[in-house]
Amino acid sequence: MTNLFRNTLIVACVTISSATAASKAPDVLAPYLEVGKTVKGEVGTIVPPKEIRKYITKVEAAAKLNPEWHKKFAKDAKPGVPLPWHENLGLTKDEYEAYLKLWDQRQFKVVQQVVIRLEEPKLNEWMIRVSGVGMQVSLLRYSPAGDHFKSPNGELTRLEDISAEKRSILGEWNGHEWRYENKSEFISTKENIAIGKMADGKYCLLIYRIHESTSGHRLADKSLVIRFIPPAK
Repeated sequence: MTNLFRNTLIVACVTISSATAASKAPDVLAPYLEVGKTVKGEVGTIVPPKEIRKYITKVEAAAKLNPEWHKKFAKDAKPGVPLPWHENLGLTKDEYEAYLKLWDQRQFKVVQQVVIRLEEPKLNEWMIRVSGVGMQVSLLRYSPAGDHFKSPNGELTRLEDISAEKRSILGEWNGHEWRYENKSEFISTKENIAIGKMADGKYCLLIYRIHESTSGHRLADKSLVIRFIPPAK
């Protein structure tokens, strides 16, 4: 074997090895998406039975009568989970139990189909490409080294991992979340992305939200909940 052929072979092997390594999904995303594989996603909203509305109306009426108490009570409660019973909620204990039974019957209503794909447009820079209404997610770039996403607004830093309980709005699921937040004299911006998997393993979740306001006026408020089938084991 000539030196030229040997050196060419070595370079080729190094190049192939580097390409293989570069195509490996970041650890935090690998349980949910495979590199270069397009998957179908469903954009949806959580809908409880319509009968629950009569109980929500009573709680809203009680909140208007005692706004300061209700604001503090809601602030101290777990986010995304029904408030614990209290007589100031405007429901009897029996009504509250009926409300919970209806809440437990909530369903994921599909409103639009999208496709999702994990890509590496630049070395060690990852994107979750989403079609249609999820195109804004495609603007984000994930850096494994810093464990953060970057958007046109700025850097989304890693938050505490999500461990949502069964009665949370999306049900029991676990995942990871990143957030960008900035408040200035003129504008307030919050941008979040989260990815995870339902406890039963049937679906993965991709969640995105951006909220911008100025002087109390809403400039942007977009939320997306996308579910999709996890990669085959």
